[in-house]
Amino acid sequence: MAASVDPRRLYRLVHEGQLCALREELRAAGRADCAGPAGDTLLHCAARHGHLDVLTYLVEAWDMDIEATNRDYKRPLHEAASMGHRDCVRYLLGRGAAVDCLKKADWTPLMMACTRRNLEVVQDLVEHGANPLLKNKDGWNSFHIASREGDPRILQYLLTVCPAAWKTESKVGRTPLHTAAMHGCLEAVKLLLQRCQYEADCRDKCGLTPFMDAIQCGHLGVARLLLEKHKAQVSSEDSLGAQALHRAAVTGQDEAIRFLVSELGVDVDVKATSACSSALHYAAKEGHVSTVQTLLSLGADLNAKDGRDRSALHLACAGQHAACVAFLLRSGLGDSRDAAGALAQQLTQSEDVLRCFGSSATA
Repeated sequence: MAASVDPRRLYRLVHEGQLCALREELRAAGRADCAGPAGDTLLHCAARHGHLDVLTYLVEAWDMDIEATNRDYKRPLHEAASMGHRDCVRYLLGRGAAVDCLKKADWTPLMMACTRRNLEVVQDLVEHGANPLLKNKDGWNSFHIASREGDPRILQYLLTVCPAAWKTESKVGRTPLHTAAMHGCLEAVKLLLQRCQYEADCRDKCGLTPFMDAIQCGHLGVARLLLEKHKAQVSSEDSLGAQALHRAAVTGQDEAIRFLVSELGVDVDVKATSACSSALHYAAKEGHVSTVQTLLSLGADLNAKDGRDRSALHLACAGQHAACVAFLLRSGLGDSRDAAGALAQQLTQSEDVLRCFGSSATA
């Protein structure tokens, strides 16, 4: 009669690569088909942790299914590819594993491999027929995913085996150039500009350009490269009329703001066309005190009003940002009524913010 089996112990042994102990446990149990976390099989675990000897034993001694799926529809090949375990990838491919199998959200093993800087695994998958042009549910192909990681060797390889791989957009209109710029992958951006024919200031469905992405994430090296090599326009507007300066204020990128204003000559008080808000409004709305300080040091108008006649104080109060409210009051910005007749103080629900007004009145 087979002994009872403790799945947790089996998975721990696989995780740790203890083949001898695992062999004894499975012989005593007489079975290897116990379900693990998230519906994993022991094969998933072996592939994820790169234990080729365990993987081989489970397949060949216990005839475990290499195409078994867990609750996310991942197969052992997904696990091995995502973790960069080349020997496990090659073994599974050699056993006939489906190279373009899909997990949840339509990710292939090649896409998973492109999340790692492991060219050899990518090559193995492509040489076994993986299709770099397949897209996941968000519209990303493998080249797009590789652009996020920014390994020029993988990008070069994918362009060599599939020259059209760069001609892709996600479902929200983002290109690999957007993605590489957002993640600050300077060498990848250089390669994309050299090898691919992206339009200058290509826009996603929100109107964002790669230059805006670089600026709002603080990647000034990438931003400079896009200006020099791709003729990016500093004053391009997104779908809400915001420019790179406004996007930098939202994300609190002080160095990028200094770059735009001091080096490129952007008007520190330029208004976004939709709400007529200045960068100071955007920074106050997010509560970025240091960014408010930076903008004021660059000459921003403390008393600027937006299209609804609101000052930065209104935006800081609406966002319940006590530190920002206190700083604006100390800087000399007084309360005023907006177009609807509301004072900034009336927009707050925070006792901390209300105390700022009390402190300002008694100062």
